[in-house]
Amino acid sequence: GGNYQENRHSSLKQINKQNVQNLELQWVYELGSKRGLEATPLVQNGVLYFTGDWSKVYAVDARTGEEIWMYDPEVPKEYGRKACCDVVNRGVAIHENKVISGTLDGRLIALNKTTGKPLWEKLTVDQSRDYTITGAPRIVKGQVLIGNGGADYNARGYVSAYDAETGKMNWRFYTVPGDPAKPYENSILEEAAKTWNGDVYWKYGGGGTVWDAIVYDPELNTIYIGTGNGSPWNAEQRSPGGGDNLFLSSIVALEPETGKYKWHYQVNPGETWDYTATQPIILADLEMEGKTRKVLMQAPKNGFFYMIDRINGEFISAEPYTYQNWAKGIDEKTGRPIEEPYARYNKKPYQDKNIEMYPSPVGGHSWQPMAFNPATQLVYIPTIIRGVAYAHNENWAYNQRSGIGSGNGWNMAAAFDFSRPMLAAEKKPNKNYGRLIAWNPVTQKMAWAVDHDLYWNGGVLSTAGGLVFHGAADGHLRAHDAQTGKVLWEKDLKTGILAPPISYMLDGEQYISLLVGWGGISGMQEKATEAVYPGKLYTFKLNGTGIYPDYPKAPKKEYLQLARTVKSDNVTAGGLLYKQYCAVCHGQPGTGAGSMPDLTMSSESIFNNYTKILKEGALLPLGMPNFGAEITDAEVEQLKDFIWAVAKSKRKK
Repeated sequence: GGNYQENRHSSLKQINKQNVQNLELQWVYELGSKRGLEATPLVQNGVLYFTGDWSKVYAVDARTGEEIWMYDPEVPKEYGRKACCDVVNRGVAIHENKVISGTLDGRLIALNKTTGKPLWEKLTVDQSRDYTITGAPRIVKGQVLIGNGGADYNARGYVSAYDAETGKMNWRFYTVPGDPAKPYENSILEEAAKTWNGDVYWKYGGGGTVWDAIVYDPELNTIYIGTGNGSPWNAEQRSPGGGDNLFLSSIVALEPETGKYKWHYQVNPGETWDYTATQPIILADLEMEGKTRKVLMQAPKNGFFYMIDRINGEFISAEPYTYQNWAKGIDEKTGRPIEEPYARYNKKPYQDKNIEMYPSPVGGHSWQPMAFNPATQLVYIPTIIRGVAYAHNENWAYNQRSGIGSGNGWNMAAAFDFSRPMLAAEKKPNKNYGRLIAWNPVTQKMAWAVDHDLYWNGGVLSTAGGLVFHGAADGHLRAHDAQTGKVLWEKDLKTGILAPPISYMLDGEQYISLLVGWGGISGMQEKATEAVYPGKLYTFKLNGTGIYPDYPKAPKKEYLQLARTVKSDNVTAGGLLYKQYCAVCHGQPGTGAGSMPDLTMSSESIFNNYTKILKEGALLPLGMPNFGAEITDAEVEQLKDFIWAVAKSKRKK
């Protein structure tokens, strides 16, 4: 984040509004991957350290792009199935002679900064559960802080602190209570348990995973974490009879030496939409009503921009930064949402309907970092305008592996059943799209906005040169005027961008570096460029002399055309199986997909070998799950009939 405030603002200004048109490529490093790249590189002593797909760690010469070392933690490929949102990683931490990173299978590894050789390794999760690590560790007082993901399956959230020298765990703070028949880990969890009901939550995890936001304030000696959604999503199934379900969807303040609870603010009490509060947190001191306030700023998934007093957790203000229709607003006195009557899709009279709500589970803003410029006093946020129809699933029954009843393999207890009547949003946007906005946190108003055709775009970097750098799904890296949003410079890097840019100074020259690799939860399913090219690290400087890579023309793909006799019942059953097992990665069949293949465009050899792929793991080395006995031979044929039928319908068009 650039500093402990994590404001993603560079003080460098050699590259500025007057000369940014002279920014040119200096070098490119090829990762060769075709999965999402989300990491923020760190720069130290002329070396860039960053992570790629499958938790690989890289050290590259920041002047030339020459590889110094690469470390592959050899994550078992079956863990790709446990990752809700691609086999991504958002970066490393550096402590003295160590580069420290988390792995998809839940390990924390310290590498020698010079050689890339492992120094220590600790398993941070119960690998019998569906835990993953995709977030970047933070270093606080000689400790490595790390959380994990998995709330969409069966995880109980927590954040842990490990000694940076030895890997010994110092403390762990659980974000939701566990089995009430056992002693609670601390008194605050005993209090939190009073906000839950039933036994589903503690049997099946409860959620609240700390998969991204961890920030430290050295002045107040306080750690702030953002927590995730409930497990399962549907609050009625998770905690029958209601309750706030602490500490889901919350910002929690902790003591760094012990992990002891200080205070919390809950963004969504009784969270039931996957409206996480794990999105990036920025700390700032702002002038408000004639006095300086120490604030914490966040634009979580629910579509409201929050200002919280970081001393005591007092709610200051919140206003919508994107289109939302689930709440009338946030109560100024209590800080609690004023929900629309239909927002609780699990309550009568809405239980038998589809309720179209904005934002969708992707959020009004996801993990992609925002930035704060202390000079302009604006926060720059990559936002999302997208809705989805929620529905109560009264027949939900927990299933650890496949989430039977969720409709797509996740542990939701929400149905997404489009056979039900639709209660549609009024005055809703006429399309899904993305938007880069400049937001005034004091007035809680938008200063400017730039729209993008696709909603899934990259993170943001602000600089003292009056610029905002932002990459988008269309493959363009752009430099915007920080005051107006005007595009002052852009380069087409040919494949969609997710990661945030960084800036650094070496030998008197300012550089801009950016990882480019398309993927993530939405990027697996959709794309906005001709092809998804292998991942790269691009680095620019004024009057750079680098040569752009040669991109091969994307091969034209055709829908399946082989002869086959199918049964209508098989097609229907195969469609349900597709939603359960395939859709989360491969997306809507027949639409071209994103970084994952569109199965309706499979080659004949792939199509004819579905049994070997699905039941024997023929493509497991590439990350394609091996479902084994979980899928029967008959179900393989049903899936094939469905995919073939969709391909046939597309060919006719």
